[in-house]
Amino acid sequence: METGRQSKPPEDEAASVKGLTQSWQKWSEDHKDYQKHNPFTSDEVMASRPEWGQEDYGRPPEGSHTERRGKEAHSHISREVTELCQIIRELGHRREDGKREIEFGTLFEHYVSISNKLVGVLLRARKQGLVQFEGEMLWQGKDDRVLISLLP
Repeated sequence: METGRQSKPPEDEAASVKGLTQSWQKWSEDHKDYQKHNPFTSDEVMASRPEWGQEDYGRPPEGSHTERRGKEAHSHISREVTELCQIIRELGHRREDGKREIEFGTLFEHYVSISNKLVGVLLRARKQGLVQFEGEMLWQGKDDRVLISLLP
């Protein structure tokens, strides 16, 4: 964060004690403003920060680069989850109850050319209630026979 602090005062102000005092006061005020936005500073200096339970707790400041990057990442992973579900729809076989399912090994073979993050995308899709499979984590080779079901 840019604070406007100067490493040394301008030459014309440094010539007098009054100039030195004013320069020091400016640096001090700039530093206090900087510390108000520093998340690692003490509570006495810190400006208002969100408390647990408030709506903006744990979220980046609105309009910040961090917020923009977070939205872009969310959009990207949502596209990957959608693409994964589409692949299961196309490659999976239909069960008697109408759900589509595919073995992890078969999905892995086809999906590896698209992305190297299959297990992470599967976990995200399960968290969103879009797919279902046994176990906490799937491992290539060991879990190739595990069925992954696409939920309606």
